Amino acid sequence: MSVTYLDVAATTRVDPRVAEAVLHWMTEDFGNAGSRTHEYGSRAKKAVQEARTQLAEQLGASSDELIFTSGATESNNIAILGLAPFGEQTGRRHIITSAIEHKAVLEPLEHLRTRGFDVDIIEPDKQGRVATDAILERLRPDTLLVSLMHVNNETGVIQPVAELANVLRGTGTYFHVDAAQGFAKVPHDLTTMIDLISISGHKIGAPKGIGALLTRRRGWDRPPLQPLMFGGGQERKLRPGTLPVPLIVGLAKAEEIFRKEHAQWLEGARQFRARLLSGLSETHFHLNGDPNNTVPHIVNLSFAGVDAEALIVGLKSVAAVATGSACTSASYTPSHVLRAMGLPEEVASNGLRLSWSPTQIDGFDPSELVSVVHQFQD
Repeated sequence: MSVTYLDVAATTRVDPRVAEAVLHWMTEDFGNAGSRTHEYGSRAKKAVQEARTQLAEQLGASSDELIFTSGATESNNIAILGLAPFGEQTGRRHIITSAIEHKAVLEPLEHLRTRGFDVDIIEPDKQGRVATDAILERLRPDTLLVSLMHVNNETGVIQPVAELANVLRGTGTYFHVDAAQGFAKVPHDLTTMIDLISISGHKIGAPKGIGALLTRRRGWDRPPLQPLMFGGGQERKLRPGTLPVPLIVGLAKAEEIFRKEHAQWLEGARQFRARLLSGLSETHFHLNGDPNNTVPHIVNLSFAGVDAEALIVGLKSVAAVATGSACTSASYTPSHVLRAMGLPEEVASNGLRLSWSPTQIDGFDPSELVSVVHQFQD
């Protein structure tokens, strides 16, 4: 029996077509994009610029508004910590975020608290969605930043970032969106006037270690970010270091594939979700998250009377699943996301996340999963 991979919210398999492109730029066109004296460098520089233009266009921006990073965690840190000096200089030390953010947002904000910033943390509703009004009610003249994720990594619930962007654009408050889970999957939301967008390649079939940060201008003005590292001046001096050309090309290739095959991916993900939930209807479970505002490839379930960690062990020969964020899974602590939703402790402490790619679930029969759950519930 083969194990079905149901943890794409943690990471995806690199698409073979992406791997082929990456290998080419590692072994044949291997030049440094910063080398200006020979053809190898020129080809690398051109490849980077083409990738930058392509990715920026998908976010409704120009190429000079996007910088490459190692992934969404670094992008989040540059966006949040990089904006802090401007807040200190102008006396704008108020920041609004939500209780369901990834630790790559919550921990930088906790650091800013030690520097005197006032961080407002908004609770979601019981369906895992943060209300736009709840954020707007907290806005103050000294609010520097609102940071709200696009798609929650544990529940798959889509947050109202497009609606919020339209309001915040008319204020002096900057808006940052961690779009690690939503980039390429819910593309229209991210073409709105969001100031700062973090994306990550390994969620869409690109290699690990590559991502980007969009820094959208307001008129002629760029978000007043300061670098966290120094040396070299690459990426508009916000992210120094030799550009990983193969990974950058891989990210662009993965985005291109996802965009061209998006309708097929969407339909496949929806069909599997329906089949999965239909099969699981034979068990007793609680669906954690708003089913009307969610991506089609992530579900979070708590099975009545079943310990999630024990269930994961029981499923090891059937499916690869997780309790939540891969970045915190080693701690075995109850989900901060489910707790923030106000769910009962038994539900919040036993959430199981299933996430899938339509290309990696061929032949999987939900009855195998149901059978294991029954062993725990009978």
